[in-house]
Amino acid sequence: MQKVDTYRIPSSGEAREKLREKGQFWTPDWVAEAMIEYVFADKDGMLFDPAVGAGAFFRAAKVISKERGVHYSLSGMDIDSKALDEAFQYGLSKDDMKDVKVGDFIFQPPKRQFSAIVANPPYIRHHRISLATKEKLKRLSIESTGKVLDGRAGLHVYFLIRSLTLLEDGGRLAFIMPADTCEGKFANDLWNWISRNYCLDAVVTFAPEASPFPNIDTNPLVFFIRNDKPTDKFTWAKCCKSETDAFKLWVRSGFSVASPNIFKSFVRDLAEGLETGFSRPPMTEKPSKYVLGDFVQVVRGVATGANDFFFLTDEKVEALGIPKTYFVRAVGRTRDISTEEVTQETLAVLREKGRPTLLLSLSSDPFENYPESLKKYLLHGEKLGLPQRPLISQRKPWYKTEIRSVPPFLFAYLGRRNIRFIRNTARIIPLTGFLCVYPKSEEKEFVERLWKILNHPDTIGNLALIGKSYGDGAIKVEPRALEKLPIPDSVIKESGFPIQMRLFEQKETYKVSTKNQTGAIL
Repeated sequence: MQKVDTYRIPSSGEAREKLREKGQFWTPDWVAEAMIEYVFADKDGMLFDPAVGAGAFFRAAKVISKERGVHYSLSGMDIDSKALDEAFQYGLSKDDMKDVKVGDFIFQPPKRQFSAIVANPPYIRHHRISLATKEKLKRLSIESTGKVLDGRAGLHVYFLIRSLTLLEDGGRLAFIMPADTCEGKFANDLWNWISRNYCLDAVVTFAPEASPFPNIDTNPLVFFIRNDKPTDKFTWAKCCKSETDAFKLWVRSGFSVASPNIFKSFVRDLAEGLETGFSRPPMTEKPSKYVLGDFVQVVRGVATGANDFFFLTDEKVEALGIPKTYFVRAVGRTRDISTEEVTQETLAVLREKGRPTLLLSLSSDPFENYPESLKKYLLHGEKLGLPQRPLISQRKPWYKTEIRSVPPFLFAYLGRRNIRFIRNTARIIPLTGFLCVYPKSEEKEFVERLWKILNHPDTIGNLALIGKSYGDGAIKVEPRALEKLPIPDSVIKESGFPIQMRLFEQKETYKVSTKNQTGAIL
C-alpha cells in the first residue's frame, strides 16, 4: 500500500488557529501502524477509534490486517463531520466508514466495550474548554477515577479516561498524547489511578528531530496500556528517527528488538517512572541534596490582562501626556533579551526599536487624584470594556496593576535552545514572559555565588527534570516547579558556598515585597 502523508501543516496562522480550536493534528502512517500493531491480537476483532478524523488509524488497520492475516472490523466516533469527509479523500471507502458515528464521545460514549481502542484524541487545552463543560468533566473524573482532576487537564486526558473504561478484560489501548499528560498538575492523580487498575506495557517518546508533528508546539508520547493486572515494570523507549518501520517492528517483537541508532528501549520500574515522569528518562544519579527553592523564592511576572493598554512605548506615553512617574520600566517578551543580562543598554536598544518598556503601575489612589491626561486614558480603557475582562475584573479598582519588587534575576518562562537565567542589572519589572527570582539573602556574597549556581550548565541541564516539555525541545517551567529544580552537589561546592551552608541558617531572609515597587524610570 502506498504511504500517504496524513500530517497536515496549516498554510497560515489562521488555518493553524482553526486546527488548535479543534485540536486536530493528523497522525502520520509510520506512527499509526505501530500503534495498530499493538492493539491487534492474533484473532479477529473490532477496532474502535473515538476520534476518527481523517481515518489515519483505519488505513493503518487495513495495512496491519493484511500483514498479519487477521481481520478487524472498524468502528469509531468523531464530533466533526467535516473531518470525517477527509477520510474519503485519503482512500477510505463508505464500507470502511459505515460504523463511524458523528457524536460527542466523552458525554455520549458507546454502550459497549472493545478489545482494541486506538486514538490521537483532540489536543484541546483547558483554557479552550467552557466552564459548563469543565463541570461535566469533573463529574466524569469522579465517576471514573474517584477524584476530581486538576482543572488544567485538557480534553485529551478525558478521552483517555473514558476509553480506558470501555476496554474489555484483556483489551488493549494505544494513545498518542502530549507530554502534559504526565507532566501536568493532574498527572499524579491520573497515573496513580491508571497504574492501580491497568497494566502499562510501554511508553514511547520522540527526539525533537523525530517528532510525528513537526513545527507544532507539542511533545508527543505514545502510551500502550492493557486492561489487565498491573505490573511493577514497563518498557520505555525513545524514537530517534521519523518515517521508519523501526517503531512498528519493535512493537511487533513484543518491545524486545530495537534498532540502536533509530529506536532505543529498556525496562523501567513503574514506581520510578511515576516519580520521574514518563516523558523523562530515568534518573541516573542520586538525588541532589539541595533544590533551587533552598536559595530563592520564585514568583511569576506581572499579568496585566491587557498588555496593549498597560504596556506602552515611550512615544505613546509622551503622546498621551501622562507623567512617567506613573510607570516603571519593564520587559515583556523573552526574545527582547538575547543575553544573560538585561542592562540599561538593553532598554535603550528596545526603545530604539519601538518596543514597549513602560508599564503603567497604579495603586488604589482615588481616580480624581490623577492628572487629567491619565484620567482620560483610564476612561478610554473603560470604553474598551477592559474592566469586564476576566483577569482585570478581579482587581479593585480595575486599573490597579500587580506589584513586584525588582527581582535580581529573571528566568525565561518558555525556552527552546537558549534557556537561561538572566541578571537584572537594569532593575526592570518583568511581565509574564518571565519568572522573578528573589535570593533568600541580600548579602552580596550570597547573590554572587548564587549567580554562579544559576548559570552553571549542570543546573540548566536539570531543567528538563522539572519542566513541561513541548515541541522542538521547548521547556516550560512554572514557579513552584522551578523552586524544585535539583542543584547538583558539585555545583554547590564549585560555587563556593560554605559546606555548613551557614547562610541558610540566617533568620532574616530577603522577603519579596508586594507593597513597594522600585522599578524606577531611568
